[in-house]
Amino acid sequence: MKSIYQQALGSDFDKLHPQIQKRFGFTSNDKIASIGKGVMQKIWYGKVYTFPFLYIGTFRNIMFPQKGNEIPFTIENYAYKDKFGRETVTWVRKYQFPKRVRRFDATMIYSEQRNRIVDYLGTHQHLAVDIEMTVAENGGIKLRSGEQRFYEGFLGFKFPMLFSGEANVCEWYDDKEQKFKISVVVSNKTWGKLFGYEGTFETEYITVNSKVDIPKDVMPVREEIRE
Repeated sequence: MKSIYQQALGSDFDKLHPQIQKRFGFTSNDKIASIGKGVMQKIWYGKVYTFPFLYIGTFRNIMFPQKGNEIPFTIENYAYKDKFGRETVTWVRKYQFPKRVRRFDATMIYSEQRNRIVDYLGTHQHLAVDIEMTVAENGGIKLRSGEQRFYEGFLGFKFPMLFSGEANVCEWYDDKEQKFKISVVVSNKTWGKLFGYEGTFETEYITVNSKVDIPKDVMPVREEIRE
């Protein structure tokens, strides 16, 4: 079985750096997980009027109004089948600020209906975001967010981008330092740059024999079938 990222990139997946292929190439059948630990050299947010966007995000572990330098963090990627039978990968990032831990939770699937990765943001998968993936010149993987849809109960509508942001992400492997690196910028066409970070981390691959081995705190509280 191909990983959701292999499905999204097709033959371009082979152009990725071998370490990036390994990190993005496993599935629930492989019974492993990728646990990254490192440091965010810089976490920042935009001008004062971006604060409400970020504060609201804290209720569902999406974004947060906090910044700092040299912040320890972890990133947990577990592959599993959700209750609808879809291959799913967790993206749970935890940032250890001096006085509290901040989180950014997400789960990704490959949508055959939309022919792309769909990223469910937050603890309750309320926000489904289309992801465009490409290969960077340095062998890294680039992700750009597109259309966003809000789902809750009987509600389902295209989320207005005036109240959200477009994310541009690049993750690559530095052969010289033998570490993974990541850069994220979230911006809004009207309000400018909202949030972002730059970090370096190392990855450990651990054994996951079954879904019950996945820590409950990285799993979404609810799962959304609408893509």
